[in-house]
Amino acid sequence: MNEKLNFIKQLSFFSSLNSEKLDIVNSISKITTYPKNSILYYENDSSNKIFFLVSGLLKVYKIDKFENEIFLYHIHKNSLISELTTLNDDLIYCFSNAEFMEESIVLEVSFQELKTEFLSKNILNNEFINEILLKTQQLHCVVNRELVFDATAKVAFTLYNDLEMFNSLKRHEVSFMLHIQPETLSRVLKKLKRSSIIDIENSDIIVLNKEMLKSTYRGELP
Repeated sequence: MNEKLNFIKQLSFFSSLNSEKLDIVNSISKITTYPKNSILYYENDSSNKIFFLVSGLLKVYKIDKFENEIFLYHIHKNSLISELTTLNDDLIYCFSNAEFMEESIVLEVSFQELKTEFLSKNILNNEFINEILLKTQQLHCVVNRELVFDATAKVAFTLYNDLEMFNSLKRHEVSFMLHIQPETLSRVLKKLKRSSIIDIENSDIIVLNKEMLKSTYRGELP
């Protein structure tokens, strides 16, 4: 079977399509493999393609006026990458930067043809709505992390939602991403370990009590 078609079938976004419709997606798309640390797009770029992450990990971030990197969120496999704000334009505008954290496979689909073949016929519209709602939820999480959470809540939130990523990074990389000092990160991890919420084995974090971890960043613990 066509390798690209196999990749398309791995994406839940297209799971409702029959074989005929999947063949159309196949005809208007291509597969690209990106190496670790390569850039998919920069802020203010535009593209006539819509991107889906088949496998790998993508970091989305912005750069402030002092050239500091401000981490926003990660995009995991089986996800829409593109930041959609309207379906009325044939170009998709990028409001942040996207860098691959590991070798990744991306499906690139012609946005104009996707609209012509599917959206104009009321096909995949619900899938797009769901993806846009997920993006909105991600941005709500960014607001909480950056403007509401203290250091303990930031760490607990990240461990609850992105444990695999946390363990894949060095501690100083995590502290940089969360905008806290490495010493603060170390203190928070020790506190969570003393509370039997997590354990640490060979530098990897193991979550022992996920509900208490959630209560920690929600401010529900006494």
